[in-house]
Amino acid sequence: MTDVSWPGAGLCAQTDPGVFYPEPGEPADTAKRICTLCPVRLPCLEYALATGEQYGIWGGLSANQRHHLRRGIPGTAASAAGDRRCS
Repeated sequence: MTDVSWPGAGLCAQTDPGVFYPEPGEPADTAKRICTLCPVRLPCLEYALATGEQYGIWGGLSANQRHHLRRGIPGTAASAAGDRRCS
């Protein structure tokens, strides 16, 4: 079972949820910047990976980036490991 005790501590809990679910083609930079400062970024990302979350920004990664991370495609691991750059 995945630990879900972290959501209340996330910076996303203090932000408009729409920021983390941009429309296709809209930038996700704001959500990703918020995630870089979030104290529960890694549990959030682990949750999204464990549950196969297909939408939104979780742990600082988009659905496409999480897909690549799960598949072991190069270029995403640095972001998941805490790289502070937003992509």
